[in-house]
Amino acid sequence: MVNPIWVSTAVNVLSGTGIPVGVVVGFPLGASLVSTLRQESSALIRLGARELDMVLPIGQLKSGNYHAVHHAIHAVATVAHHHGALLKVILETALLTIPEKLRAAEIAIQAGADFLKTSTGFSTGGATPADVALLRGVAGARSGVKAAGGIRTLSDVRALLDAGANRIGASASVAIVRELGAE
Repeated sequence: MVNPIWVSTAVNVLSGTGIPVGVVVGFPLGASLVSTLRQESSALIRLGARELDMVLPIGQLKSGNYHAVHHAIHAVATVAHHHGALLKVILETALLTIPEKLRAAEIAIQAGADFLKTSTGFSTGGATPADVALLRGVAGARSGVKAAGGIRTLSDVRALLDAGANRIGASASVAIVRELGAE
């Protein structure tokens, strides 16, 4: 996962490895215009991104404008899926109440999200086993659940996998893999 400016570089460096490049859109606040999200998504896929992580429009969710939330996610999902890319929707769970988390997860899945993701890692909190379990409960087999934000140890990873995550996003991934190798 890289910021948009690094997609071309990452695609070139990873060429031939089979490792897909992922990129964030509408980052970090989810407050972009739908037209901007579509254009950004299309441009980044043309540069070689195979996964898009978009931040849910949190302000619209909290304002009860669920149609706008669905519309934004669906717009990005349409672009992603048209080009064979995946879409992960970042809910920023630390900022949401339990009812908002449930509503956001359901809207994201209905709008075409391939994954529900807990956090950008830039907010007040990150992934928790409770949030992952909640998202897995909503998602069932309809989408994946990616735990991200504040994951620093192998113990953290195990707790999140046990709670139902099937992907982990961690800037401490090298340290976590070293910890695994030391076992």
